[in-house]
Amino acid sequence: MTTKRLNEVLEQKEQELKILHEVAKDISSNLEMGELLHRIIEMVMRFIVADSCLIYLYDRQNDELILTASSHPREKALGRIKLKMGEGVTGWVAREKKPVALAKKAYNDPRFKTFTSLEDDKYEAFLSIPILSRDEIIGVMNVRNRKEHNYPDHQVDLIFTVSRYLGSAIKNAIIHDEIVKKAKQLDLLSEISRTIVSDYYLKEILQLIVTMTAKVMDSKICSIMLLDEKRDELVIAATQSLSSYYVNKPNIKVGQSISGKVVQEKRPITILDISKEPGFMYPDIAKKEGIVSMLSTPMMIKDRVIGVINSYTQREHKFSKEEIDIMQTVANQAAVAIENTRLDQEILAAKEALESRKIIEKAKGILMKELCISEDEAYKKIHKKSMDLRKGMKEVAEAIILTFDLKKKY
Repeated sequence: MTTKRLNEVLEQKEQELKILHEVAKDISSNLEMGELLHRIIEMVMRFIVADSCLIYLYDRQNDELILTASSHPREKALGRIKLKMGEGVTGWVAREKKPVALAKKAYNDPRFKTFTSLEDDKYEAFLSIPILSRDEIIGVMNVRNRKEHNYPDHQVDLIFTVSRYLGSAIKNAIIHDEIVKKAKQLDLLSEISRTIVSDYYLKEILQLIVTMTAKVMDSKICSIMLLDEKRDELVIAATQSLSSYYVNKPNIKVGQSISGKVVQEKRPITILDISKEPGFMYPDIAKKEGIVSMLSTPMMIKDRVIGVINSYTQREHKFSKEEIDIMQTVANQAAVAIENTRLDQEILAAKEALESRKIIEKAKGILMKELCISEDEAYKKIHKKSMDLRKGMKEVAEAIILTFDLKKKY
């Protein structure tokens, strides 16, 4: 072996040791998912001559690979591009758990699938590596080059080996994120329970609920719409959105649009992309607000719907059963708060009505005695005075009682 070749091999081994050392650091550190993926991309881009690096993570529940990270942080396609297992080179790599290296005209490979937003057809060379954890697919890493490029075997082998270690770190980060998310959801339910039994007014309670729910569900917009049974339509009662377009949108009739359908069918409805949903009534507002997916949940009191909670996301999102269940629990708790407030208002109104009746009865008795008139005539006099002065009968009755008391005193 020549001195030059020996130096090349030593340099190569040195580089491999360096990357393995970095991998060991990343695995041992408790990095958040976003930071971990960013570090992985940085490391690969330093090791391999490349113009772009993408990471897809596997969503086991929906059996699809989702573009989650990119060497271009402002990549608009993040979270939007999804591939089924076996679809495209990326899906093939995930299914077969084998790397694929295409040195030139990668777009001519029969497995290749082009995405306009990613400009895949502008890249000549393509390296796709499965990210594994104990032979379980976690995701896929894609390296792209605009010009023809041969990926040396030793680089492909090393990145493939590294991906197995990184797969465990990513899996742990996913588990950590899920635990944090569940903890936030439990905190939300606990906080809403405390809010319901607080001394806040109904408007404040509903505003707190939409604010907390939007934070936990990562919603662009969250709103509560209450059912006006007389008009048979839904009216916005609370939202954390500051948009005048959304706040001032027209009421929705029961049976109309998504929310109206939820009231009619008494079940949650999810929409992956509301701009493509024929029944959605306000696509212009959705476009202006940049909202894509929607979860609408009925607020139930026994078998009666009193309103809906709507959650809108900024990116396409398939709501899980767990998320739907959480929203239904929040909706039902909000319904309890509203019903309790209404009952309190009804009790207060009944007390006020009884008090008014007592005062009017007393005033009638005074008029009957002072003017020697019948009960019916006394009532008519109080009612006429009430109409003439445009004041309530209670106020007129109180004035009669006060006048009689002053007369007795003096």
